[in-house]
Amino acid sequence: MSLTLKMPSLATIAPIAPQPVAPEAAQGSTTPFGDVLSSAIQEVEGTRASSDQSIQQFLSGEGGDLHATILSSERADLEFQMFLQVRNKVVSAYQEIMKMQV
Repeated sequence: MSLTLKMPSLATIAPIAPQPVAPEAAQGSTTPFGDVLSSAIQEVEGTRASSDQSIQQFLSGEGGDLHATILSSERADLEFQMFLQVRNKVVSAYQEIMKMQV
């Protein structure tokens, strides 16, 4: 008994066409940087609060699965770490700009 696998030919695979860019996206965002930063901080803080609530529910026995609790905690940690790295990049870029001579 022989098993034969058929691979599709390259002619049958459709190429992926590039997506057009919306004119609003091409012009840039009109949202002030402070608002973007503030909303990012609120989102990270909301995830942390949700994680804390999940941990408290698990510890009190009100429900909640151990896996869901750990995933919630890890998600909050990853979000915080990503935010911290973005902050570090922004500070580094600001410092480079300040080093430039006018």
